[in-house]
Amino acid sequence: MTTLNRHITDYLSFCEHQKKLSEKTIKAYKIDLAQFAEHAGEYPLPPTKICITDYVLKLHERYKPKSAKRKIAALRAFFNYLEFEEKIEDNPINKLRLGFREPQTLPKSLSLKTIKKLLHTAHIAQETAKSDYQHKAASRNIAVLELLFATGLRVSELCSITAPHINLREGYVKVQGKGSRERVVFIANQEVLQALRQYQKLFLPQINCTGWFFVNKLSQKLSEESVRVMLQSYANLAKIPEHITPHMIRHSFATLLLEEDVDIRYIQSILGHSSITTTQIYTHVSLGKQRKIMMKKHPRNKVLL
Repeated sequence: MTTLNRHITDYLSFCEHQKKLSEKTIKAYKIDLAQFAEHAGEYPLPPTKICITDYVLKLHERYKPKSAKRKIAALRAFFNYLEFEEKIEDNPINKLRLGFREPQTLPKSLSLKTIKKLLHTAHIAQETAKSDYQHKAASRNIAVLELLFATGLRVSELCSITAPHINLREGYVKVQGKGSRERVVFIANQEVLQALRQYQKLFLPQINCTGWFFVNKLSQKLSEESVRVMLQSYANLAKIPEHITPHMIRHSFATLLLEEDVDIRYIQSILGHSSITTTQIYTHVSLGKQRKIMMKKHPRNKVLL
């Protein structure tokens, strides 16, 4: 094992045991740093400014700006760790100008009509189920759909809900978000709560056995990929042309709340964004709302000539 690879192993252990980063984040770091180590193997060690510059250029050639930016951030955090732990005397990444403008992409959201179609399709699947298993699976899928739209959770957050962290009597769920930040999100709609209670009743033995609230047919934790496949399956049945993802439901939740004049800081808190800047992207999305405001609220309407 080279010195660089040993440093990477130590850093990942530090991220897991001291920083308490999520399994998903550590997995991403492991992939990104292994990729850098492979590149660095073609250069003299330890990595120099030239080595890192060439690597960054390759990232921009191969990946979209958002992915390249994430990989560079992982590399920067790694070298900062090495410097802090005095494993290197000179931090080569500090000598680079790595700032670049990332094109802003507006989040794709679904209309309320489309979400209603998805929910209707899920309920039809439940009503027409030909076996006990199909009925139970449809009930779980309805609960997943309802909770995604009712709370705007990330799919990773939804799949990681543990049984003790959801309270259907009081109507709230405790969520472990990005950066291990915990937040409470309320579930205010009675139909959503009823769907969740029905699912809980059907799957209670499996829930009690695994500790996870959402489980699959093997009585294991429901995977994020299973949720994605389920959503697209219902979209196909409903003849919805868009490729639908769980994150689009999250975006729809935020956009529709904003269109109902909910303060953006409340939306920030519910979504678990650490910065209001992240939430502000939704202010660019609600074009329909902007049009109505300009038509009904503009002071020019009061000027009579």
